Amino acid sequence: MGNVLLVLISGLPCTGKTRLGKRLADDLRLPFVNKDGIKETLFDAMGWSDREWSKRLGGASYDLLFYFIECQLRAGRSLVAESNFYSDHAQRLLELKQRYPFEPFQIECRTNGEVLLKRFKARSGSGERHPGHVDHLNLEEFTERLLQGRGDPIEIGGTHLVVDTTDFAAIQYEALLDALRAAL
Repeated sequence: MGNVLLVLISGLPCTGKTRLGKRLADDLRLPFVNKDGIKETLFDAMGWSDREWSKRLGGASYDLLFYFIECQLRAGRSLVAESNFYSDHAQRLLELKQRYPFEPFQIECRTNGEVLLKRFKARSGSGERHPGHVDHLNLEEFTERLLQGRGDPIEIGGTHLVVDTTDFAAIQYEALLDALRAAL
């Protein structure tokens, strides 16, 4: 068995994290777990209403995401985990790293801020995203951050790659996939 790898796909909303993470997980034949998938399952089971409820279920979704990550690491399995991880998640990841031998491989998705804001507005109005996210209620809250086009890296060691997702066709996907295969 090769190295146990925790592949973290992080970035701001609408940077293409889920799209990239699912594709990598499929090509590497690894489990894929993501916060929004968990959150949408909770919405379906518990309902949805307003921004405060969405935030509350968001917190529970992070707890479940870390639970699922730990289950895989405890079993000695590599996985791909996707979310808008924040620097305050570093401590939880470092605690997992102390308990389970794994190598972190962080892929940080970044996008031009204007493009990102445009994507967010389009997604909010598309009707394709689960209504529990209430994206139409959080545009003002997210605008300044989206215009930055990037989040902060999580300081947990390991490999850290930045992928510019402003133009999905320009991503050097095969090189990224090869780097992950080599790490595994």
